[in-house]
Amino acid sequence: MISKTEARELINDLFEEEALVIGGLVAVRQIDDDLVWRLVKNLDVIRGKVLRRLEDKAPGDGDGTPPRRTNLKPHPAIEDFLLALRRT
Repeated sequence: MISKTEARELINDLFEEEALVIGGLVAVRQIDDDLVWRLVKNLDVIRGKVLRRLEDKAPGDGDGTPPRRTNLKPHPAIEDFLLALRRT
């Protein structure tokens, strides 16, 4: 079993790699600046949730309202990635 410190480092390394992938895509493709900011902000929120779970702390309640969800079908690449994650 790995320590919490090692797990935290792995999580941060994973999100760093994701940020570098996004940065690479932004460098070679014309992507809306607002989209990039939103994507990175959401990744940071996810990272925070995972780190809080690791520390056995309950996530903040916020204002008690559930986040707004849009009814959009995910991109096929995202669907494939999520399916692969769930198979492991």
